[in-house]
Amino acid sequence: MMKLALNLIGGIAVVLAILGVFLPLLPTTPFLLLASACFARGSTRLHAWLINNRVFGAYLRDVEQGRGIPLRGKVVALAMLWASIGYSAFAVGSMALVALLISIAAGVTIYLCAFVPTLRTR
Repeated sequence: MMKLALNLIGGIAVVLAILGVFLPLLPTTPFLLLASACFARGSTRLHAWLINNRVFGAYLRDVEQGRGIPLRGKVVALAMLWASIGYSAFAVGSMALVALLISIAAGVTIYLCAFVPTLRTR
């Protein structure tokens, strides 16, 4: 029963990660990492499929093996994050929502810069 739940959560996370590629405010990376963690415990076949995926596989393998994210990936991710947050903050009229958006972006920035290793070679 637990493996089924993990695989279901992992599948939902993959769908959300794919949507995150196209929707700027939906993060791709956390959903991919969640899917990988769920599949690693729920299905070795699904985990192997995910880490061998031609689009996300190398990225997930680097993260899972502790090598981190390439510097270029961090820079692009942070630039897109702040651009989309900036546009969204400008578009919404509520100061509370602007504060929430900026808080989320700051948290993601701190997490990426302080806790995710930077892969220097590729």
